Amino acid sequence: MTDDTVAAVVRQWQTVHPGLDTGPMEIVGRINRCAALLQQAESAPLQAAGLTRPEFDLLGALRRTDRELTPGELARETFSSGAAVTKRLTRLTERGLVERQTDDRDRRVVRVRLTEAGRALVDTVLPAQLAFEGAALAGLDDDRRTGLAEQLADLLIQLEGRLGGHRR
Repeated sequence: MTDDTVAAVVRQWQTVHPGLDTGPMEIVGRINRCAALLQQAESAPLQAAGLTRPEFDLLGALRRTDRELTPGELARETFSSGAAVTKRLTRLTERGLVERQTDDRDRRVVRVRLTEAGRALVDTVLPAQLAFEGAALAGLDDDRRTGLAEQLADLLIQLEGRLGGHRR
């Protein structure tokens, strides 16, 4: 067995509950631990830009779709609640990174778009963020990275099918 933090937890559980199937913990626990470590570390390039990851995700959704989106569409694109999107949009609007505009045909509909400053910030931060993430994965060779990406994609498809959250 690998000797990582999760392996130690599994050994402890097996000591107090011999015969307990800890297989799911060995996968989910490691995914959660990796996610926690990456979330702590990934903020370095974003912090330099004065952004949180969820704010950058909103900006990234606007940039990669290359069109105006409603707050509801942004919530779906970023797997966030409507209230969280509204809060983030307020901060990003105050910083001049996005603009909100009421739809001419239906005043209840708001459309959000990147400003030039927002577009420039995403285009500057994204390469730095990807380089940072690449460095975090540098211990894995290309074949292992590809295999891991494929396995995680398979798991994600299964979970989205069973637990919901599938993208439209």
